[in-house]
Amino acid sequence: MQPVEDRLVEIFREAGIDTIIALPCDRVKWLLKRIADQGNYVPVTREEEGVGIAAGVALAGGRAAVIIQSSGYGNMINAVLSLSQFYKLPLPIFISHRGIYREKIEAQKPMGLALKGLLKASGVGYTVLQYPEDLKKIQRPLYRVFKEGRVHAFLLSPRLWEGCEAGSYSLNQRVFETIVCPEKDKRKKIKAELTRFEVMQNLKDFLKGEVVICNLGIPSKELYHVIDQPTNFYMLGSMGLVSSIGLGVSLKTKRRVYVIDGDGSLLMNAGTLATISLLKPQNLTLLIIDNGVYGSTGGQPTHSFSVVDLGLVAQGFGLKKVYTISRASELKEILRKKNTRGPRIIHIIARPGNASVGNIPLSAEQIRDRFISSLREG
Repeated sequence: MQPVEDRLVEIFREAGIDTIIALPCDRVKWLLKRIADQGNYVPVTREEEGVGIAAGVALAGGRAAVIIQSSGYGNMINAVLSLSQFYKLPLPIFISHRGIYREKIEAQKPMGLALKGLLKASGVGYTVLQYPEDLKKIQRPLYRVFKEGRVHAFLLSPRLWEGCEAGSYSLNQRVFETIVCPEKDKRKKIKAELTRFEVMQNLKDFLKGEVVICNLGIPSKELYHVIDQPTNFYMLGSMGLVSSIGLGVSLKTKRRVYVIDGDGSLLMNAGTLATISLLKPQNLTLLIIDNGVYGSTGGQPTHSFSVVDLGLVAQGFGLKKVYTISRASELKEILRKKNTRGPRIIHIIARPGNASVGNIPLSAEQIRDRFISSLREG
């Protein structure tokens, strides 16, 4: 009889799934090992990040699936509702259903018992897989996920893996270099000169015709006012996921991808910098417009206003091309460089303040459809 892990990998391949996004669970460790060996595995730092990357993959014409454990669904509910379902982007979620069968970890039980109710409450259909012969139930709902832009969960019972081979990853000795105590602080003081809107005005000529993923709220409204084009994807919800969406897009297109993120948003999902550093997409440029406030919710200060240096944070995640600037001339100089291979992180220190601009007169589906069409045509 074919091992469960091998059959699942085969099902993914038959469905045209080209990207597997996952967080580990002891019950599916051998499945993740199979996936990692075939080279389309994207390990992430948090479940919500996986929803963003899967959305980006879908927007760029790819097919992604997410593998998590039941406790992780609680970390992704808002993103599922305000991104995947809102834009009608396909998202199959394979959930290691902990807490309901021979569970030894008490903390797994509350979420395991609540999972079906949470899925139902969030409008997500599910298929229960308890035995190897249940794998045949996957094909039909998985087909509908990609045909109709649905979200569907496949609940993988621990009973499914009984009799599977045991084991785990084998890693070589890790050698890590770091500066434990630098002799002196080499940071320089940078004075903010431009508002976010003024930054976007200076970006206009560089973004024309390019793929742009923009943060939600007023940033998207300002970008629409400065340069609206079909290759702009405007976020309307799921705060914190713009860089994850941009990463997903960059993995499935050869075109340059620019992400306009903000300090408040990035602080909510800083782990995506680690994933960008791991995958190293050469066509990705992340523009962090850091004005030190939550501009769309009343101007409350973020942690970057006083204590967090997002440029240093990016470097700490292993990103090499990190620029912290504040002047328009510096921004243009970086973007004019012939060697645009990334990932590049341009950390722009900006002044607080919003431009007085109107709402974006496009629905979520209109934003999605014209963006997808523009990538296909390009």
